[in-house]
Amino acid sequence: MRFAVDRLDHLVMTVKDVEISAAWYQRVLGMERADFGPNSRTSVRFGGQKINLRPVEATQADWFTGPSGAPGGQDLCFIVTTNAAQVIDHLHSCGVTIEVGPVSKEGALGAITSVYCRDPDGNLIEIASYGD
Repeated sequence: MRFAVDRLDHLVMTVKDVEISAAWYQRVLGMERADFGPNSRTSVRFGGQKINLRPVEATQADWFTGPSGAPGGQDLCFIVTTNAAQVIDHLHSCGVTIEVGPVSKEGALGAITSVYCRDPDGNLIEIASYGD
């Protein structure tokens, strides 16, 4: 029997400091923090997805996960409902350095306008909108 993937539910990101990362994603990207499960794991949620924040010192015994990556090894793209100018204004108000943008890129559903910055671990964060 064949099946098709419907959506991404969550991903796990290795971070140097869970508290700093959770606060950044709340403050800069408006995500909601959630603590859950054994050992008070932490995630940040948006829409119907979440990012579990795995501390760099966590072991395979603590987390059933793939081999841990180094903090800062992710490139993530988040779609927002505002335009690039509003994203830039918000990032500036949060004291976040813009690396590149706005630039035209190709998203999963077509053309997007993207602004790039980095989170506290150095992950490349693309904030994009369709029809901008």
